[in-house]
Amino acid sequence: MKSLALTAGALAAAALVWYAVPSFAEPARRVPAPTADLAAPAAAKTETAVFAGGCFWGVQGVFQRVQGVSNAVSGYAGGDAKTARYDEVGSGRTGHAEAVRITYDPKQVSYGKLLQIYFSVAHDPTELNRQGPDTGTQYRSTVFAENAEQARIAKEYIAQLNQAKTFGKPLATTIETAKPFYAAENYHQDYLTLNPSQPYIAINDMPKIDDLKKLFPESYKATPSLVRAAKAG
Repeated sequence: MKSLALTAGALAAAALVWYAVPSFAEPARRVPAPTADLAAPAAAKTETAVFAGGCFWGVQGVFQRVQGVSNAVSGYAGGDAKTARYDEVGSGRTGHAEAVRITYDPKQVSYGKLLQIYFSVAHDPTELNRQGPDTGTQYRSTVFAENAEQARIAKEYIAQLNQAKTFGKPLATTIETAKPFYAAENYHQDYLTLNPSQPYIAINDMPKIDDLKKLFPESYKATPSLVRAAKAG
């Protein structure tokens, strides 16, 4: 992801060279649902899930449009609080990955369904430490499990997809536990929705929204759950 410190002119000049770098990413597909899932709790409450899959702009944009998701926040996970800043994470030396924390109603959408969407359209889980034009460990494919049950479901699902050779090659997705999530700077929140024509977004991320609508029509919602709206409420 290009630095937001670039001027508008420099960003436009670089767009055709950088943002349209040929990608060998796997095409989006609706992968099989996990055979194991978390049961919805008897009492009404929300749950959270944290996924990393390349630039958080696109991952956030996808999950903001999933039925049952009330909030999706771009941020950092995997490193220390003191380095959870965009300018430091971009070095690739902090241990952080750009990640998204998803708040959802488990009675409307299950953790397994979120994982299915994550592996199907949010990113390419076969790419190691990169997504599209972005390279480095900060763009790794990682499930940051919130508890042992999430870690178990994610591990079993990865094994299921690998055993079925769903992608024709092994998944690069890792599972990390006990890693706090730190929200990113305000200017990163809702970036896809606010900047749909920005070259990076138009080329790399808007197709993910189209894929979500096409492959998961039962889960797609046209009005995204925005961070700014949640704060205002």
